[in-house]
Formats: sequence, structure tokens, C-alpha cells
Amino acid sequence: MQISDITCYPVFGGSRNYLFVVVDTDEGLYGVGESGLTGRELAVSGAVEHLRPLLLGQDPMRTEHLWQMLSRGGFFPHGKIVGSAIAAIDIALWDIKGKALGVPVYDLLGGRVRDRVVCYCHLSGGHGMEIEPLVQDAVEKVAEGWKYLRWGLPNEGELLRPGRAIRQSVEQFAAIRQAVGEAPELCFDVHTRLSPPEAITLCRDVLPYHPYFIEDPVRSESPQAFHLLRSKIEAPLAAGEQFASKWDFRELIDHDLIDYARIDLCIAAGLTEGRKIAGWCEGHYIDVAVHNPLGPVATAACLQFNLSIPNFAVQEQPRKPGTMLTDVVLNQPVWQDGYLLAPTAPGLGIEFDREAAAAHPFQMAELPHLRREDGSVTNW
Repeated sequence: MQISDITCYPVFGGSRNYLFVVVDTDEGLYGVGESGLTGRELAVSGAVEHLRPLLLGQDPMRTEHLWQMLSRGGFFPHGKIVGSAIAAIDIALWDIKGKALGVPVYDLLGGRVRDRVVCYCHLSGGHGMEIEPLVQDAVEKVAEGWKYLRWGLPNEGELLRPGRAIRQSVEQFAAIRQAVGEAPELCFDVHTRLSPPEAITLCRDVLPYHPYFIEDPVRSESPQAFHLLRSKIEAPLAAGEQFASKWDFRELIDHDLIDYARIDLCIAAGLTEGRKIAGWCEGHYIDVAVHNPLGPVATAACLQFNLSIPNFAVQEQPRKPGTMLTDVVLNQPVWQDGYLLAPTAPGLGIEFDREAAAAHPFQMAELPHLRREDGSVTNW
């Protein structure tokens, strides 16, 4: 069996784009993957086109060999753009391998270590200043069966005022905890918006409300900053969603600076690299909370991954599967009472409709931008 073609499918999903990649073989089997790096899908598509000639005629079963070739063969170590391209291709290759052998991908990763995967949802208005709508949605989500809830540091339209945002976050924590009780876990995403002193203040002030983790308290470009945070913060910390490889995680893992690794399989070069990062984390008692704000192919890949790793914590799942792009991705994972259930179909367990994908053409879209009161740029 040889790889015969690789095709990108940028798909507009109503409010944003998703980039799917299909790898075909000369025996009729195909695999589908998804890339991350939201808002830069065309750049990732270009990277896939650069990698395509290296893969044509290759044996798709040699996932590790092909990963090494794609990651290291261009001399320059892969970053986020090439890492996202490799990720989509790598996930598709694992899908092919599972289909060829007639087993789910998790069986190729060592088999299931659990029967279902717990997820956290996104609360509506999750980066807004309001309290009552956030609380109402939290109560409704708990009633639906979600056991983990997520929202983030609030902004005022395009304006971020850190001091006010921190104070409002504390009030939101108090209101949500009072409304839902102690059982639901609360995940809070700072989204890399604060400085170390600001992050320390936030983490200190919300500690009485027992956050499950505080995510991305500062920018990810300087992992060394987590040394300061670790010495000052008692709340559990999560980071890593912007990292493209195990090397990016190295500082945080080797020095035990985080409690949860936010591996994004669709940026951090796929399942091949993700399982190495997870194994490294296991030796440091760091659990994995995958970053998955993406589409249904990413959800399927994360599910297979999380079913197979021992140090799993929770899977990000903004909404229930089967509620978006159902004409493009068929047989999406099943959600039940806060959990994704283990699929039994071979590969990723999903099917990809190319004609339906073409019916949702790419639309140029940009992620939101934030500024400070003086007009300067800050992180969204």
C-alpha cells in the first residue's frame, strides 16, 4: 500500500474555518486528519503542499518514519505552521493504519485504559464581563450532565483592563460556585492575557473557589516565567496549547512547572508526537488535558488518544459532538452524561464526505483582537 494523494479541505463551519486533510492510498483506503492554528488555515495548507511530494509513494503504515522525515527533513525544526500540517497528516495516517488492520486507533496505541472520556464544555459568553448569563448557562450545563465547566478572563468588547478583569473573574467564580455547588470542576482560561504579577493576584484570589486548573496564566513564549509562578501560586496550572512539539514542553515538564499539559494534537504534530509528550508527562505526575476547540475530526482523534493514555485528566469539548458539520464528518463520537464513549469502528471511527466539505467553502476570517486602554496591542 502506498500514499497516492494528499488533499486539503478548508471548511467554513458557520463562524470559523476548519482545515481537514485527506490522505489517499492506492488500495482505496483513506485517512482524515485536522490541523489547528485557527485563523491561519491557508498558511497550513501551503505547508501541506510543501510536504505532499515527500509523501507520495510512501508506505502509510510507517508513521514514525514519516513523522521524522516531515519534522526533521526540511533542516529547519518544525514550528506551529509546519507542526499543524504534520499533525493533520499524521492523524490521517493513523486513521489509515487502523482501517487497514480493522481496529480502532486506540488499539494501536496500547489499547483502552478506560471505557469513556470525561469532557469539559465552554460556557456561553465565556470571556464576557456578565455574571448572570454565565451562571445561568453553568446551571443548565450541569443539568445536562457536564461535570467540568470552562470560561475565561473577561474582556470588554475589544478592550482588556487587567485589574477590572481580575476582580470580575473573582466575582464570577464566587457566583458560579454558589450556583452549582462543590461537585462540578471549574476550569478557568486566562488565555495568556496577564503578566506574572497579575496572574499571581488572580490565582490567589480565586483559590477559595477550588479551581480545577488555571490555564495559560501568562504568555507561552517564555516557559521560564512559570518558575516564578510556581513559587507563588498554589492553584493547579495548565499550559501548552500553543506548543508545537515535545521540545516546547521541555522546560515545563522537566521542572514540574505545570499540573496539566494542554497538548493540542492538531498543532503539536499529531498522535505520534502527542503520545511522546504524554509519556514524558507521566514520569512527572503531570496529567493531560488536551486542547480541543476544533472540529469533529480533532474530537475523534483526541478521544482515541485519551482512551489510551494512563495520565488523562479531561478533554476539552466546547459543545456536544454531532451538533456541527454533521454532513461533512459522519459517525461522530457519542456523548453521554458528560463523557465521550469509546467507539468500536476501525481507525478514528468516522467518515469524511468530500462533496459535503466542498459545499462549505473557506471564508476569510480573523480571530478577535484585544487592546489596552492606551490603544496598545495585547493578547486575545
